[in-house]
Amino acid sequence: MASNRHLGRIVALQTLYEFEFRTQCEDESVDVNDILERNIERYEQAIEDTGFVKQIVDGVLENQVDLDGAIQPIAPDWPIEQIARIDRNILRIGTFEHLHKADTVPPKVVINEAVELAKAFGSDNSSKFVNGVLGTVLRTLVEGDQADGSTSSV
Repeated sequence: MASNRHLGRIVALQTLYEFEFRTQCEDESVDVNDILERNIERYEQAIEDTGFVKQIVDGVLENQVDLDGAIQPIAPDWPIEQIARIDRNILRIGTFEHLHKADTVPPKVVINEAVELAKAFGSDNSSKFVNGVLGTVLRTLVEGDQADGSTSSV
């Protein structure tokens, strides 16, 4: 199941990356469902839980503004639009899983999976950046560990 979900996250990342790229290029024919269907079809023999992939893609897109709002203060030196597209989408997936899938995906798995995606698809420093940001998301937004002792919710 773990490797199946890892492949599912790869497919979700590829889908989100392509969708964002084509949207920013003002491709009027872009349809995230078409992209997702094509990407899942490529791996249909290996991915049993296609619903998991769809939940990630739909969840990230439905919550993108809130996810970006959660990520931005944690990486204040990097405006969200200046974070590399691949890293930005890995962070969105990880933050979505932390905030919306915590009942089914343990926090350490979320971070480990995101770091592995960053190692595979990001730049040399992506994995460290992703690890740091998602570790802080976990501590501050999920566990509520803030300097003033209050908790935050997104």
